[in-house]
Amino acid sequence: MSEKLKVGILGGTGMVGQRFISLLEKHPWFEVTTIAASPRSAGKSYEEAVGDRWKMDTPMPEAVKNIVVMDVNEVEKVASQVDFVFSAVDMTKDEIKKIEEDYAKTETPVVSNNSAHRWTPDVPMMVPEINPEHAEVIEFQRRRLGTSRGFVAVKPNCSIQSYAPALTAWREFEPSQVVATTYQAISGAGKTFKDWPEMLGNIIPYIGGEEEKSEKEPLRIWGRVEGGVIVPATSPVITCQCIRVPILNGHTAAVFVSFNKKPSKDELIEKLRAFSGEPQRLGLPSAPKQFIQYLEEDNRPQVSMDVNYENGMGISIGRLREDTIYDYKFIGLSHNTVRGAAGGAILCAELLKAKGYIAAK
Repeated sequence: MSEKLKVGILGGTGMVGQRFISLLEKHPWFEVTTIAASPRSAGKSYEEAVGDRWKMDTPMPEAVKNIVVMDVNEVEKVASQVDFVFSAVDMTKDEIKKIEEDYAKTETPVVSNNSAHRWTPDVPMMVPEINPEHAEVIEFQRRRLGTSRGFVAVKPNCSIQSYAPALTAWREFEPSQVVATTYQAISGAGKTFKDWPEMLGNIIPYIGGEEEKSEKEPLRIWGRVEGGVIVPATSPVITCQCIRVPILNGHTAAVFVSFNKKPSKDELIEKLRAFSGEPQRLGLPSAPKQFIQYLEEDNRPQVSMDVNYENGMGISIGRLREDTIYDYKFIGLSHNTVRGAAGGAILCAELLKAKGYIAAK
């Protein structure tokens, strides 16, 4: 009998659902036992439901091929099969909010990749190295939902992973103003070049809703827990532009930052390399040993060389130098569907298990 927790994937046929399934293959703590998707996929084997739409660069795990896909809307039925679920459903924001809370009310923890609950005041939105203490609001959320073990937790937007960790490492120097331009991979839209041939050799200077998320979500991550809710930080002021570029995986950010307490370049690099958090202290299975690497070469980080750093769970920073208008500028890179999506959610679930919030039913 497996000692692993039984995991369900809601929205398991889409790109992020597929990434969950590929990353959870041979996971030491979690085992995918249930996959749920839209009614049109329900009743088919997972292999049949996905068909020729498998988008990962590794083969579909044998263990999931014959799992019969369930209807994600049959909440009680799906929830009865699992200890907790990862959510990657493709629905409207209001539908996602409702269905994730419906699962939570069956006493099934939900760790979501979706944005619907990122601003629900008592839902923690976590980068585990940055704000693990936000898990404290779960007890208040449970009171609101009337649950004893069910809750919703979310991970933040993929684009902020390429710069928010660096700014976190520098918090003692009080970043005051940040200008960030993100160059975002097509997999962030759930696409490959086969699906989106018009992206070849092209750049699109607009990604719906992305700039607001990139400006506001870091402030919530840096916020404080007060009265059972998360109160966002008020600084630094962040302005952002988000651009879609012809890259499959990897979000790059070009960032300018001013500080209230101006540090030296050497101090900034030292803080990046020394930065770690609860996942490293706890030795969580998906945690990168070195969360942030600083690259000295002028032409790094590069997607082709650095996107898979620490199995896609680490952050790469380079080209840190003084600026003529702001204090410093730098380039950041993160893997948008690993650290920025499914991998980040898995690390959240590992942290929540280690802290006792997720356990076997």
